[in-house]
Amino acid sequence: MGAKQLPFDLPHRSAYAREDLWVSPANADAVAWLDKWPDWGAPALVLYGPPASGKTHLSCVWQKSSGAVLWTPATHGGDMPKSVIVDGAEKYAGDEKCETALFHLYNRAKEQGGHILFTAATPPKEWHFALPDLKSRLLAAPAVAVGSPDEQTMAVVLSKLFSDRQIFVPQDVVQFILARVERSFKALRDVADAVDRKALAEKRPVTIPLVREILQEQGTLLP
Repeated sequence: MGAKQLPFDLPHRSAYAREDLWVSPANADAVAWLDKWPDWGAPALVLYGPPASGKTHLSCVWQKSSGAVLWTPATHGGDMPKSVIVDGAEKYAGDEKCETALFHLYNRAKEQGGHILFTAATPPKEWHFALPDLKSRLLAAPAVAVGSPDEQTMAVVLSKLFSDRQIFVPQDVVQFILARVERSFKALRDVADAVDRKALAEKRPVTIPLVREILQEQGTLLP
């Protein structure tokens, strides 16, 4: 058996344009809220859902329309534009310094007519705040969930993941994967990454036997 080609860990391009966004019952409410901007009725909007549920795509779409920049603890002291994204916001809860910076950011947005998009895995009511003032403001902000994906959405997302990686995958393989993996966007992303690497390393087309091997190796093959 010939030596395997060692795949370089090259980043693939993810398509995050508005036209690449698949609107489904799982994300329709979130899309509607982002499309309402700047008429949110509040300085902040919280978008929450499980890992790989599409929050990054949604926030990138809003970033392109609003000109928002990403907030980090390292940048909180500088001048921020009127539109800001705070990604993975729940990780800052409990850190008094970060919460204080976000509290000031919120007040500045309110005074200047700006907006902040918070993304998180859980709603603010489940965060462990250190500052009551920040807690009260974010609990009063609109919060919208990205729900569990339906089968049609899963198929579209999986096809997009392969397309982003420039991999041709027949529809029978897509259906095989959907019937045998956990119904989550993270599971689809993990499979797409594994298929990308194994197909390149072994110079094999993407087929059902290849995918079955991968799922067995991962221990994620559902009966």
